[in-house]
Amino acid sequence: MTMDYNTKSAIIGGTFFSSIVNIGVADLITTTVLAIVGAVVSYIVSILIKWIHQRIRKRGKP
Repeated sequence: MTMDYNTKSAIIGGTFFSSIVNIGVADLITTTVLAIVGAVVSYIVSILIKWIHQRIRKRGKP
């Protein structure tokens, strides 16, 4: 069974818009806060790893 473009777009659009209605504001706020926390933690860890790497390289040089 092949579906034409209109059928595919109707299925995808219907699924998308029915999902949007069920997502609450609290879920959006939670997702936003978790994304910000994840970005900050990722940045801090990358800076920490860079600092540790530089310390290890300095110890190895005579």
